[in-house]
Amino acid sequence: MNNAGPLAHSIAGYRQVARKRLPRMIFDFYDGGADSENTLAYNRTALDARRLLGSAPVNVGERSQKTTLFGRVREMPVIIGPTGLAGAAWPKGDVALARAAGRAGIPFVMSTAATATQDEVAAAGDGSKWMQLYLFRDRAFSARIVDRAEALGFEAIEVTVDNSVAGKRLRDEHNGFSLPFRWSPRKLASLALHPGWSLQMARAGAPELMVMAEGLGLERTDTIAELMQSQLDASVNWDDIARLRERWKKPLIVKGVLDPAQVEKAISVGVDGLVISNHGGRQLDGAVAPIDVLPAFAAAARGRLTLLIDSGFRTGSDIARALALGADAVQLGRATLYALAAGGEAAVFHALGLLKSELDVVQALTGAATIADFHPGMICPPAPFPHPAVPGQEPVSSHHATGTQG
Repeated sequence: MNNAGPLAHSIAGYRQVARKRLPRMIFDFYDGGADSENTLAYNRTALDARRLLGSAPVNVGERSQKTTLFGRVREMPVIIGPTGLAGAAWPKGDVALARAAGRAGIPFVMSTAATATQDEVAAAGDGSKWMQLYLFRDRAFSARIVDRAEALGFEAIEVTVDNSVAGKRLRDEHNGFSLPFRWSPRKLASLALHPGWSLQMARAGAPELMVMAEGLGLERTDTIAELMQSQLDASVNWDDIARLRERWKKPLIVKGVLDPAQVEKAISVGVDGLVISNHGGRQLDGAVAPIDVLPAFAAAARGRLTLLIDSGFRTGSDIARALALGADAVQLGRATLYALAAGGEAAVFHALGLLKSELDVVQALTGAATIADFHPGMICPPAPFPHPAVPGQEPVSSHHATGTQG
């Protein structure tokens, strides 16, 4: 942010600022998707296909976005989700994101691929912090991350399950992206074209995967990215989640599910929440969009799980669509990374304010005075994905019929 005013007036605007400020290799790492980027593009297409039904005149003179997630009141139904290598967008980017989330009254999810330590993020303001987790081949390493999160007061664990192998990201391959950064003549030329970022990183030092370094007890960090890739485990299953449930007594969330049939399995092992996600189009190209399957998840869960969603959300109306179709809250990924790259903590806080303002407009024009007022009838056309039949139960009109689950 600067004395002349905000750097952007929308998330799309922040994306453009980030694109100008970051070297191409860094911007493409954040912005790109898997393979042909079909899923990346389709996430937006699917959201745009759901049209909101205005409902004037309705008395919405007083409106609130407060909602309850896992027993705590949040100022809006939004979470800053886990994003790796945030420190390449802004020095100590994870700390900046955590502080902005705390100021906005929403949770921040720290990535295992963070460029700050768990201690640094825990000390970043008094907001809610959750810890994202990979179940690595070395389960003892994952356990150390969990135990440290417990000791530092993190409120939830969010375990990612859709990365048993790394997605094939062609932009990264084309750009020669690697950790640590390796600067070819072409990349050095890009640095010269982005002096603000280059000087900032020269002062702060190259970002390193600090959670990984601490957990593995490594003094050298030049091989951490390779070690992380080698630790991805394609054998992870619900039995592993059940064992994690035994270790972690606070809210446990599973991130990266797209099949509504997983709802009953999640409930059976004691999971508290799901993040319906295709990893922002960075893993399985050709996948469904989370918004496609959200109604089926809501029908299957029937309030027994907290339902979160991500992948492609950029506006308040996007958030409203998800709330209407059964989500309890939306996780942001690229949206807050763009703002972080543009102007650090202040820009992230401003971007969250933009989303809050946009959602308020949607509330006023759709008759949703509270978050609990959003319902599927606000969306036209209805989602095409088939809802699973639940024996002996009649369909419910809204996931929010008795208020936000928490």
